Amino acid sequence: MGTRTSARFIGAATVMFGALTCVSFEPPPASAQPCPDVEVVFARGTGEEMGVGATGLSFIESLRLFAGARSIGVHAVNYRAGSNFDDRRGFAHTFVEGMRDMNSRVQFIAASCPSTRIVVGGYSQGAAVAGFVTEAGSPAGLPPELALPGPLSPDVAGHVAAVVLFGKPSDRFMRDAGNPPIVIGPLLGPRTIDICAPGDNICDGSPLGRPNVLHALYPVNGTTIGAAQFVAGRL
Repeated sequence: MGTRTSARFIGAATVMFGALTCVSFEPPPASAQPCPDVEVVFARGTGEEMGVGATGLSFIESLRLFAGARSIGVHAVNYRAGSNFDDRRGFAHTFVEGMRDMNSRVQFIAASCPSTRIVVGGYSQGAAVAGFVTEAGSPAGLPPELALPGPLSPDVAGHVAAVVLFGKPSDRFMRDAGNPPIVIGPLLGPRTIDICAPGDNICDGSPLGRPNVLHALYPVNGTTIGAAQFVAGRL
């Protein structure tokens, strides 16, 4: 598209993104039922306010459209989502904190609500959290003193209907930040959708650096709708 058209598109999308970021991202109220039909466990991106973040909110609302009459519960992963990339150990501690919370929630739902289908997801740093949780073993190269959660057992993984990753940091990005690459385990690989918008410099293999505007447009670029359709087909 032409320069003016591109500028108008990016400007409009940025305005829409700004509108989304002006609302609270606390998760929607839990279903009145003790166990929802579907539980979305989602980790927000770097620097977003507590809750599921703009991308998580867009994905969850899209999923409600395609999930029919199913009730949907939401757990916003509780972690700092800090941006201290220069402090490699500190940054690792941040997303390991998220891994522990996500792993614990998945284990809890699998045990207490065995009929509930679990959807694990995340955006940006949150996608790294979700990716590490779904690995077949503990990620190699992370400081062991951070008390990594163990991998999901095959039984628990069987309760996970789908994994949704938006803007997951590339192998190069993770290595540049002093952390291991993210490898989805074989049990959940076929149930995973890993979305990287063209030109997003966090997930496309670019060197470590500040995210560009394309990394911020997942709430409005249509990918959350496609991800919701993917997940709905696996419920």
